[in-house]
Amino acid sequence: MPLTPTATRELLASLGHNPKRFLGQNFLVDGNIVRKSLELAQISPADAIVEIGPGLGTLTSALLETGARVWAVEKDSVLHAHLAATLARKFPSTFHLTEGDALDLPLAGFEKVGGASCSPRRELEAPATLQSFKIVANLPYAISTPWMDAVLSGPLPERMVLMLQQEAAQRYAAVPGTKHYGAISIFLQNAYDIAPGHKVSAACFYPRPEVESTLLHLVRKPRPHVFARETKTLIRACFQQRRKQLNALLRDRLCLSDAARAAWFARLAAAGLTPQARAEEVPVALWRHLVE
Repeated sequence: MPLTPTATRELLASLGHNPKRFLGQNFLVDGNIVRKSLELAQISPADAIVEIGPGLGTLTSALLETGARVWAVEKDSVLHAHLAATLARKFPSTFHLTEGDALDLPLAGFEKVGGASCSPRRELEAPATLQSFKIVANLPYAISTPWMDAVLSGPLPERMVLMLQQEAAQRYAAVPGTKHYGAISIFLQNAYDIAPGHKVSAACFYPRPEVESTLLHLVRKPRPHVFARETKTLIRACFQQRRKQLNALLRDRLCLSDAARAAWFARLAAAGLTPQARAEEVPVALWRHLVE
């Protein structure tokens, strides 16, 4: 069970550790949210789980108690030492803990033992060939977009349950025509369906954050699309000048051939859009044809 706010304060004091805001260290103190995370992720003893920033180990402990194998990366050296002295000793064969930055190790080292390449592929057609693992994590706001971008380069987890600040969740789930819609919305929604999630009050954490959070539930599509690095760069460029028309962007900023540009505008026309449309108006699925 999660530590109470009082027990959390006492444990942090015994470790001589003050929560670091820049690392997003708001520790979960609500058992219902832990149970909800495991329920949404459909955790079983056969699962391989990646966790980002395990902190004091509240969620980690619950995952390990199911019998699942857990790969976790923790940047804070004090918390890493605490986890190594407690959970790593209690679960020596199923807990794989690494000290490091999640942006350098977005899958916490799991991909090194899973036998999978991280090379981008466009269309992942056979689910049986994908790595069978899940991600369950309380994700720091500051790394939410670059971390997700790295994860979406593949191999893709079959399911993700992520605790996010509400604004990050809105970016992930944004639809065309809204202010939160952007490149990360497109990359994510071409690979995952966003299932019903769960709103989480700031009172569920210590110290209490200044914003509300969302437990977001992502399920890999039967045929997930992974964008090539070059295509991602083009899409990001389109959103760097959100108010600029696509015909001007494609002419002035993006190195597309005349044939590729004409083919994409033909697809836009079929969707009822003109070359004067802006990036934020283009449906999620159309972006995968940008360079075809």
